[in-house]
Amino acid sequence: MQVRSPRWLPRTVQARRRAVQAVMAAAVLALAPATWMHTAAAGKLRTTADVPAGDVAVVFGAGLWKGRPTPYLAHRLDTAAELYRTGKVKVLLVTGDNSRTEYDEPGAMRAYLAARGVPDDKVVSDYAGFDTWDSCVRARKVFGVDRAVLVTQDFHVKRAVALCERAGVASYGVGVAEPHDATWYYGTTREVFAAGKAALDAALRPDPRFLGPEEAGVTEALASPSAPRGPEGRAPRP
Repeated sequence: MQVRSPRWLPRTVQARRRAVQAVMAAAVLALAPATWMHTAAAGKLRTTADVPAGDVAVVFGAGLWKGRPTPYLAHRLDTAAELYRTGKVKVLLVTGDNSRTEYDEPGAMRAYLAARGVPDDKVVSDYAGFDTWDSCVRARKVFGVDRAVLVTQDFHVKRAVALCERAGVASYGVGVAEPHDATWYYGTTREVFAAGKAALDAALRPDPRFLGPEEAGVTEALASPSAPRGPEGRAPRP
């Protein structure tokens, strides 16, 4: 008995060959953004211990829960505070969403850092960091940052480095490791799809949703005297 091929399969060898080539081309295109990110971030990923010292760390937002940083955002801020206390960076630029009055991500980040001994005049807020590309472009064009340590989760750090490098910010990335729970798997899966938008942003280099005028916050924070540090690197409380 002759077995017939399903109707949806190409009928001729040439047509099947073309179908296979089309599938392979689609797979290459789908993987290209992730490959670009890995290549752009190669040699740029560090830990808090071995990252080169610099002036500024950029801390990306990761959401609030009842007005306070989510656990993932808190872990980013803990890492940034450690970089400040150990003298790896001098100023922290916190960037996040403040698109509505009841949701102030940079404000919550600033308060969290202050509670952990980071002087208020060493924290600068970017209230229009609506996504990674916007945060990178605004760091360069609005705050004048041309070199930075980027602080985020390990699954996001390659995209952050690739985009900030493209935006003109020479970057090292410090990725915060997390347990491989449901949130981690969600974030890792999301990066597969976010890579495509990142590649488009890098290629087209659009202006952020809100650019605004230049701000002197980072320059002023670098110029202000550093507070004396206690035995554990913390600034003493008044």
